Amino acid sequence: MRILIINSEYPPLGGGAGNASANLARTLVEQGQQVAVMTVQFSGLPREEIQNGVLVRRIRALRKNMDRSGPAEQLSFILSGGLHALPFVRSWKPDAIIAFFGMPSGAITWLTRWIFGVPYIVSLRGGDVPGFRPYDFGTYHRLIGPFLRRIWRRAGAVVANSGGLLDLGVAFDPQMPIEIIPNGVDVDHFAPVERTWNPGRMLFVGRIVYQKGLDVLFQALGGLLDLEWQLTLVGDGNQRPHLEAQARALGMLDRIHFTGWLTGEAVVEQYQRANLYVAPSRHEGMPNVVLEAMASGLPVIASQIAGNEELVTPGFNGMLVPSGDAAALQSSLREMLTSPERQQSMGAASRQRVVASYTWDVTAQQYLEILKNLEAGKK
Repeated sequence: MRILIINSEYPPLGGGAGNASANLARTLVEQGQQVAVMTVQFSGLPREEIQNGVLVRRIRALRKNMDRSGPAEQLSFILSGGLHALPFVRSWKPDAIIAFFGMPSGAITWLTRWIFGVPYIVSLRGGDVPGFRPYDFGTYHRLIGPFLRRIWRRAGAVVANSGGLLDLGVAFDPQMPIEIIPNGVDVDHFAPVERTWNPGRMLFVGRIVYQKGLDVLFQALGGLLDLEWQLTLVGDGNQRPHLEAQARALGMLDRIHFTGWLTGEAVVEQYQRANLYVAPSRHEGMPNVVLEAMASGLPVIASQIAGNEELVTPGFNGMLVPSGDAAALQSSLREMLTSPERQQSMGAASRQRVVASYTWDVTAQQYLEILKNLEAGKK
């Protein structure tokens, strides 16, 4: 089967959605499918290459930052993607298309469906769903809402990566059936190692922005200076100067290490060095980094939000605290940091859970089943 994946984010661009599309593409190839990806050209990246058996085609579009894009940049991807997708679909003849994000990728797949009749799946990732992060996307969602409904209703299937995202999707369009296919994780790449469980070596991986709730984490840690711990933050973003100032004011800047963005084995090494993962986000879809931490054998303390709730079971592989509640987070951190035996047992439970339910093989097979049904429906 020939499958085209369209996503303006693809490694090294973007965050969780980019990594998810790359892992899905790789796994579909391993399962015997032919896969191509259309994404954004950036800096010195090649216009076309083969990665893990996947044909990656990068097209010119506006893109200032590797880790994020704005409305103007997404519009440019729609316009450029439409121009590039039409001749490519005509020549490569995909059997089906997966659009990562209802917008901007969904707009391109809607166009190819209209002209060539190629069926498509919309994979909802978070920021493309009205109601998600209203403090960031409220106006954007009001503008694109009418177009999103057309894109969703023309799709062969709409898929959410968590129950919470499904709930937002149903609230936006109650007439649209939505399925859940969670993200996966490479359990061979992210694997447990022998580690010590004391003192605390906490880790966070992701964009350093308001959404991630790191200001709440810092507030909580300010009340734990009587304990021995270190925190490493892998990533970057516009909240970093504010957080550095907050850490300085709380007298804990020497305990916190900002690495900036890391890739490949450098990220794996950070998971291996840590003994506790913290995920204090205000909103998430299905956080890849929590899955990676769990696959690496780490217990997780996370905010009680959609996505996290499906991965972390309190008392089994970690703890959940109300989003934005620094006092509750402080209490859970203290309990975990003073219980190394509990950390170890919860870390083992994390690994057990992802191996059983969250591999990319399972995720890819679920997508492939839908895609094959769409292909059969064309005949």
